[in-house]
Amino acid sequence: MIQKYFKSYIVQMPSRKALPAEMISRNNFSVWSILKKCIGMELSKIAMPVVFNEPLSFLQRISEYMEHTHLIYKACSLSDSIDRMQVVAAFAVSAVASQWERTGKPFNPLLGETFELVREDDGYRLISEQVSHHPPVSAFHAQSLKHEFEFHGSIYPKLKFWGKSVEAEPKGTMTLELLKHKEAYTWTNPMCCVHNIILGKLWIEQYGTVEIVNHSTGDKCVLNFKPCGMFGKELHKVEGHIQDKNKKKRRVIYGKWTECMYSVDPKAYDTHKKLEKKTGDAKNCESEEEHEMSEGQETVTVIPGSALLWKITPRPAHSAQMYNFTSFAMTLNELEPGMERLMAPTDCRLRPDIRAMENGDIETASTEKERLEEKQRAARRERSKDEEEWATRWFQLGTNPHTRGEDWIYTGGYFDRNYTDCPNIY
Repeated sequence: MIQKYFKSYIVQMPSRKALPAEMISRNNFSVWSILKKCIGMELSKIAMPVVFNEPLSFLQRISEYMEHTHLIYKACSLSDSIDRMQVVAAFAVSAVASQWERTGKPFNPLLGETFELVREDDGYRLISEQVSHHPPVSAFHAQSLKHEFEFHGSIYPKLKFWGKSVEAEPKGTMTLELLKHKEAYTWTNPMCCVHNIILGKLWIEQYGTVEIVNHSTGDKCVLNFKPCGMFGKELHKVEGHIQDKNKKKRRVIYGKWTECMYSVDPKAYDTHKKLEKKTGDAKNCESEEEHEMSEGQETVTVIPGSALLWKITPRPAHSAQMYNFTSFAMTLNELEPGMERLMAPTDCRLRPDIRAMENGDIETASTEKERLEEKQRAARRERSKDEEEWATRWFQLGTNPHTRGEDWIYTGGYFDRNYTDCPNIY
């Protein structure tokens, strides 16, 4: 049955190069009028005007982790565990790269909303579900079609407004299993902050420590996403190292999450740093303005002997008019004739508010968003009246076998295409 589905899906493989309409202007709207009473508050319960959104659900935004799936396959092909770890580290960095200049807020998924992504050309399929509304929790599970890997997790994003910036803490664990090697890696994504909310040009930084653990070998990679620093000289930088189970430093990882990541021997790295300190290399003192001038060019100083692990895919020329979407993101909400009969009725490509915004109809998008949110509230009131609890469809709360922490586990069955028990959320 699955093979029959794939054959029908190949013909309709998402392939568009642009959205149906250009980005809606936000110039006539004041985010300050909405947020001025919310300083220090968690924003998940604050209703934001649709104009500050981008035409994707958060479930679709999560699926952008899969843009650089080739790195997982690369890791699968390597025989040495340290070599695998450095490629997994590059994948963890690449998973947040699409956030660069993406200052629009994705739509909050409705409870029970789903998103499926099937890419036979890249050899994987993904299913995600909004498993909780308060607090908002999104669970996802991706797997290789040839049983080479599984990648899964659940995310509980906490948003806070601090006066001039909005800070996003992506609580939740990412788990990558390389089945051939019987290895499992886990990590948590870095903090994300959108600056200049009130005045000036919006810009994004990621910061914090990301610790990737290989639960099978004891190897560990510690990555430091550096905060901007004085004059922006640390902007976008990521540095870290891989250590084995005996805590011996084996490789140094460095680069920028907006550009590329390299790996180098620790001795070569230390030698370079000493030389750099002695000569006062001016290249590493670029300001934020200088960085912006060199957009599209690599600004990472490459240490001799380094190996390139990952390089970002250039965005299309019209990306700025399309919510700064990558080419990958541009395809996520595409809905060609016939696709709706294959997917669950809860798939976010069927959401009328997101569809209207993508088509440039802000009035309909706003009206539909309010209607869907009220429908969700009414359903919650009915359940409360009948003393019923919400039942998730494709995931259940359980224990991550590697971290022993609480996690949402995929129960299977989505791609059997039996959707008779799906809720009516649209």
